[in-house]
Amino acid sequence: MRWRWLIAGWFALLSGLIGALAALWLSVPPVTLLYARTPAPSTRILDRHGQLLFEIFDPRAATGGRHVPLPPEQMPRCLREAIVAVEDANFYRHPGVDMRGLVRALWVNVRGGEVIAGGSTLTQQLARLLLLDPEERMQRSLWRKLRESLLAWQITQRYAKDEVLTLYLNVAYFGNFAYGAEAAAQTYFGKPARLLSLGECALLAGLVQAPAYYDPFVYPERAKARQQHVLRRMVQLGFISAQEAEHAMRTPLRFAPAPFGIRAPHFVNFVRQQLEQQFGTETLLREGLIVTTTLDLALNEAVTAIVRAHLARLNDPRTYPGGHNVRNAAVVVLDPSSGEVLALVGSPDYFNAEIDGAVNAALALRQPGSAMKPIIYAAAFASLPDFTAATPLFDVRTAFPTREGLPYVPINYDGQHRGPISAREALATSNNVAAVQVLQQVGLERAIALAHALGLSSLRSAEHYGLAFALGSGEVRLLELTAAYAAFANAGHRVTPLAIREVRDARGAVRWRAQPSEGAAVLDARIAWLITDILADPFARAPTFGEHSVLRLTRPAAVKTGTTTDFRDNWTIGYTPQLVVGVWVGNANGEPMRGVSGVSGAGPIWRMVMERAHQGMLPRAFARPPGLVQREVCLPSGMLPTPACPYRRREWFILGTEPTRQDTWHHRVRVDVRTGALADETTPPAFRAERIALDVPPALRVWARAQGWLLLDDLAVRASRPRAEDRAVRLLRPDDGATYRFAAELPAAAQRIPIEALADSPEVVAVWVTVNGEMLARAEGAHLRAFWQLQPGEHVFVAEAALRNGERARSAPVRVRVQ
Repeated sequence: MRWRWLIAGWFALLSGLIGALAALWLSVPPVTLLYARTPAPSTRILDRHGQLLFEIFDPRAATGGRHVPLPPEQMPRCLREAIVAVEDANFYRHPGVDMRGLVRALWVNVRGGEVIAGGSTLTQQLARLLLLDPEERMQRSLWRKLRESLLAWQITQRYAKDEVLTLYLNVAYFGNFAYGAEAAAQTYFGKPARLLSLGECALLAGLVQAPAYYDPFVYPERAKARQQHVLRRMVQLGFISAQEAEHAMRTPLRFAPAPFGIRAPHFVNFVRQQLEQQFGTETLLREGLIVTTTLDLALNEAVTAIVRAHLARLNDPRTYPGGHNVRNAAVVVLDPSSGEVLALVGSPDYFNAEIDGAVNAALALRQPGSAMKPIIYAAAFASLPDFTAATPLFDVRTAFPTREGLPYVPINYDGQHRGPISAREALATSNNVAAVQVLQQVGLERAIALAHALGLSSLRSAEHYGLAFALGSGEVRLLELTAAYAAFANAGHRVTPLAIREVRDARGAVRWRAQPSEGAAVLDARIAWLITDILADPFARAPTFGEHSVLRLTRPAAVKTGTTTDFRDNWTIGYTPQLVVGVWVGNANGEPMRGVSGVSGAGPIWRMVMERAHQGMLPRAFARPPGLVQREVCLPSGMLPTPACPYRRREWFILGTEPTRQDTWHHRVRVDVRTGALADETTPPAFRAERIALDVPPALRVWARAQGWLLLDDLAVRASRPRAEDRAVRLLRPDDGATYRFAAELPAAAQRIPIEALADSPEVVAVWVTVNGEMLARAEGAHLRAFWQLQPGEHVFVAEAALRNGERARSAPVRVRVQ
């Protein structure tokens, strides 16, 4: 009877054991799910040479970190050996479960009353990571250990050892949100896993057991001690020699700048926005795209260093008392033939909140100042039949009419006027009055249409601007303005900035690739070349900038600066046939700088970036297209020289626009040196002298007389002695129709406006000005300057002049209003 109970007991025990084993077997998921359960690969954004800029991972995933799977052939041998040495020395000999280790762990666990010891092989860890639910992974139970062991045995039956080891290294957590060897290599050392050294492999292998405890960014001593332990284990198992281990221990480890860094952050964010628009956010987070961009990381980092160094110089109180109050700058480097963005720095420090460093000034809207002028002149070349680089423009005080009926009087940067100036010199020296004159002739509609065609998408329609648009009143983005200049270097073809070269999926198949294409022809190639030739002419810009300013490089380069009147923005944009560089300097919050121009602020950065970006490139001249001719012209008329012409230069013209008329401005005359009048038959030969007299347009005569020029008109006046009413006297200031505001909160004595009158005749004895019929000021000679204190109401100003013969001349009345 007793033996029956014994058999029944054993049968029950065996049945229970079989049932438990069956339950265990049936409870585990199929090992075929291993690859399906691996973390979603990160989307990697790379520079043009394959350097990692940033990884985008799904924050909702269980891993919540970066993950880049590698194929077996790219997994470093030293890392495979290091992980085996420190985590599972018998990996290649056991069937997925180390029975001696498991028994030892069970004995420790039984004695401890709970599961307190591990004993897990690499295969068991892999099974736990990929095939067990997150909740079960955290349990410390015998049932979990049995399920884990069974799965490890099944995995070993189905997959080769090297495949298992590669899969483990692709999913293991190395700390700092890095999942897998490739992500760990980039996170800690800023390099691909295939380039890891023995010492670096040993450090990474040592992290897996306790990533937070051994974190080298926080506990470098612990990490170093752990690395040495791994190296010693590798020697014990025969993977490396003692000498190799000693060398690895002595070699300093060079970590990446940040544990979870981003390189070229402004550019990366710009690229990410494009990727989300093109592929959608879910694709970025789940499909592990490999994005090769156009950026040259080494150049971008060099540009960042240049920006930081120059801003430090500008703010050094030793060079400028109190500093220039300038905290931000942005730089864009483009290839004009392809539009590829080689560098994009949006601020000197993305992570500095005190300077609003995260604001990408390369994409922010800012006023361009005079940097808009080349587009205005290009529109003039394209739309005005008689406009050439030799066309004389009149840099004299001019009140331009506006839609509002109020006069607009532009002033030059230095407050001076230069009279007649060629279009070449006007653009090269950034003359404001001439630029407004050109825009008035071209029309806002044509100028803005060309700006839009060149890619300046932020500009509004013409009715939103006035003539101040010529001086940069419309807001633009540095990236787009740099691309607009690139069209001048690209034979007039529009250049669209390109930031992404290629997108592949996680398996390496191409999802999208940039197709090289020539942009639309926006400008005649000859016009583009003329603008370039002017901007590259150091002699034309010398009167303002000097021949050897920071704008002159060691190679041919075209360049233009821009500065807003209140020093909120300054720019320098220039190019060679190979590269275009745009620089903005200012403050992200719009705060004015102190005494910083485009030459002193953006100019030095532009020069240093250009020289650095062109390293290794041979200098190239700008290719001149056919259809251009060079002619000698007389200055300042721009006509063909005559024997009377004293100043000449050779100028380029689009075929068919070259001058055909001979100069009419300069005339050889004989004067009576006693009277200064034209000599006649009564003048003795001894008192006759030959002079060059000028017959200039009426708008220039007042300025010319103030400069002491001998005018043919004045000689005629002296000879004929005309009536007083033929001798004009003009009020230069104020402008007719001007409106002023009287501020009650300011002292009345501080609220004055300038008054200026000039008589257009050498016969004038005195000039005076009246206001509402009462004398304001009087001056001997032909020129009067005074001030008038503002008074509310309507006021009428009149200038009068007394002539030598006792007659008087009177100006037209000028009416102003003071609110």
